[in-house]
Amino acid sequence: MRRLVLILACALCAGLSGVAQVVQVSHIERMAVPEDAAQVAGVSPAGNYVLLTSECHGGLTLLDLATGERRVISAAAGAGYNVGVSQDGNHIVYRQVGIDNKKLRQVGVQHYNITTGVTQPLAAPSRGLQAVQVMGNTVMTVDKGQASVKRLDGSQAAKAVMAYATQNYELMVAVNGKTRHLTPLGADKRYIWVSLSPGGEKVLFYVSGDAAYVCNIDGTGLQKLGTLRAARWLDDNIVVGMNDKDNGETYVSSEIVAVDLQGHRQVLTGKEVIAMYPQCGGGKIAFSTPTGEIYLIHLTK
Repeated sequence: MRRLVLILACALCAGLSGVAQVVQVSHIERMAVPEDAAQVAGVSPAGNYVLLTSECHGGLTLLDLATGERRVISAAAGAGYNVGVSQDGNHIVYRQVGIDNKKLRQVGVQHYNITTGVTQPLAAPSRGLQAVQVMGNTVMTVDKGQASVKRLDGSQAAKAVMAYATQNYELMVAVNGKTRHLTPLGADKRYIWVSLSPGGEKVLFYVSGDAAYVCNIDGTGLQKLGTLRAARWLDDNIVVGMNDKDNGETYVSSEIVAVDLQGHRQVLTGKEVIAMYPQCGGGKIAFSTPTGEIYLIHLTK
């Protein structure tokens, strides 16, 4: 198995030497996952487990990386979309999509406690849910423009900050319940793939048809990161995303790329695999392919 992992690492990273070193890659492995798992929904902050979901974000399964144990957390529609994991790794927050008696789509928020195995509702099903975000051990939700904060473990966050995009692709930042509309590149742009840095000081986002950017939570300090779609924070200084290309019908290539805030850029995968939608945590980067394969990049400090 060790030889297989090393061979895979050499193949996927072939030709990548000599580029700027944003991170150090130890090896890359293809993971054995359930047949119904097609995407990675998250990686724990400690890197000891990954969360898996279907191609359409249905259901949520926890895969323990040390033991290979699988635990089904939810079979609900939408459970694998923008999953939140607490900093201590003990709490998972996910969406649950349902249909009300008027046949209208509603979205609720659920909290799963890994230690106890208990699931509890955090937000009742609603047609107005705009955003859900976990920062530290605190979860924040926005429903019909109203932000609310709930502690998952009894601790208190020093500052409750969240960043999200509205259904109209507006960039919003909420600080201690006060929401602000940011327009760092103008109000006519479409802001997507929005996320907050682990320290809560910077916002990462993508402008449709343009590039990925980072700015401070007040909209100042704008930095262009280039083509980096579906990007995630690895830490407060490094983001990881994908550079994908298609022919109008199917993806023809995609590579995982790491970029730091000093402007260095490093391609982490080779052309042998179409690597997409990375998730980061605990010195690991997980990604999937259009055919449902899931890989894990192991980083060294």
